[in-house]
Amino acid sequence: MMAEKRTRRRFLSEMAGLGALTTGATLGSAGQTAARRPNIVFILADDLGYGDIGCYGSPDVRTPNIDGLAKQGVRFTSFYSNGPECTPTRTGLMTGRYQHRVGGLECAIGLANVGRYDDASRLAAAHELGLPVEETSIARMLKDAGYATALCGKWHLGYEPKFLPCRHGFDYFFGSLGGAVDYFHHTESDGQLMLYQNEAPVRRAGYMTDLITEEAVGFIARQSERPFFLYVAYTAPHAPYQGPNDRKDQPLGPDEWDKKGSHETYAAMIERMDQGIGAILKALDEKGLSQNTMVVFTSDNGGTALGNNAPFRGGKGGLFEGGIRVPCIVRWPGLLPAGETTEQAAITMDLSASMVRIAGATPARPFDGTDVLREIEAGQPPQPRTLFWRQRRGEVTWRAVRDGSLKYVSRSDGKATTENLFDLARDPSEKDDLLTSRPDDLKRLKGLLAEWEREVRPKR
Repeated sequence: MMAEKRTRRRFLSEMAGLGALTTGATLGSAGQTAARRPNIVFILADDLGYGDIGCYGSPDVRTPNIDGLAKQGVRFTSFYSNGPECTPTRTGLMTGRYQHRVGGLECAIGLANVGRYDDASRLAAAHELGLPVEETSIARMLKDAGYATALCGKWHLGYEPKFLPCRHGFDYFFGSLGGAVDYFHHTESDGQLMLYQNEAPVRRAGYMTDLITEEAVGFIARQSERPFFLYVAYTAPHAPYQGPNDRKDQPLGPDEWDKKGSHETYAAMIERMDQGIGAILKALDEKGLSQNTMVVFTSDNGGTALGNNAPFRGGKGGLFEGGIRVPCIVRWPGLLPAGETTEQAAITMDLSASMVRIAGATPARPFDGTDVLREIEAGQPPQPRTLFWRQRRGEVTWRAVRDGSLKYVSRSDGKATTENLFDLARDPSEKDDLLTSRPDDLKRLKGLLAEWEREVRPKR
């Protein structure tokens, strides 16, 4: 039965029972021509830790569909998010550039459109906190190149109408505007409805993860001749921690949003997302699109206290490896090797550069990211990279640079600064601080970081 003819009950029943069935589906190419440019499905988890899925070492969270992608594609072991929180990484993904160039987006936009550090607060007061359309998104670049474009899931790049996804090149948007919603009532902590279809609020019964999946499957079912870019931005496993069976009659009150949750609930949220990913892969198979579709799966930052960031130190919000080293899998049959693991250091915005090239689109400006998939397609060994981060919230500023295997990290709270230097090649868990024993490397990395900060200074 084609996806568009399913009843909602049948759809959810099939999705819940998928398990690992879809990971072994035949990658058919019926009805396609060799000349058609590849479709792109980019799946982004929210606050998923490096060790939260089976193929990255989770001992108890069942993720057969994501694990199946890894068997059919390339799995990165040194992949980084653009930032340790939601908004910064999504900015890097949409622009292919360091989020710092935009201004105000170095920290997650707070619920109800709150700026969380001085520059963000200034922009929020001026109704300018968000991603301006002048920062041309990859959705716009792909749309201009003839792609059908859709975002199903979380936006988190501005509440104001001028920042909404359809202004950025998405033909269709269904999902949440801000950083988090009640999974059943789709409201923020103040009770405001934040579920949107295109540019208007909409009420829809259902668990948020399931609704995102259903919309993604429906979009795939509607496609015919044009290649498409489908951005699936799940809210799972971001707080509030609500599993698929945790519905309450009333939306969560303000005092319920900060509940820590349980590991069992957290695991159930991830497993439901994995089932949804299975439904999306099955929809591609049913349309005969899998062979000509590149599927990417990654996370916007490391996990929270409930997450598993093993074997790394730290978590969401900080610049130790646990806050920014994330899972990443890319499946592209016939172009990328199946079942391969790469140690290539890469970052979210690298995939932006790769997607624009793969689509035959024209970059709106030079990317900061490197076309990492071209290197893997060519069978090149891992190349040295220099990557930078800066994260701000309140008075706290984190900075980090990775150059080759060396990494410098600093944290300042306005009163004191702590610094660390690590060699990730022999100390990936960042336990052995080399700050005092390698002064020349420390000076060099701090110089690189200072030069980068001057270069990415925002213009607004």
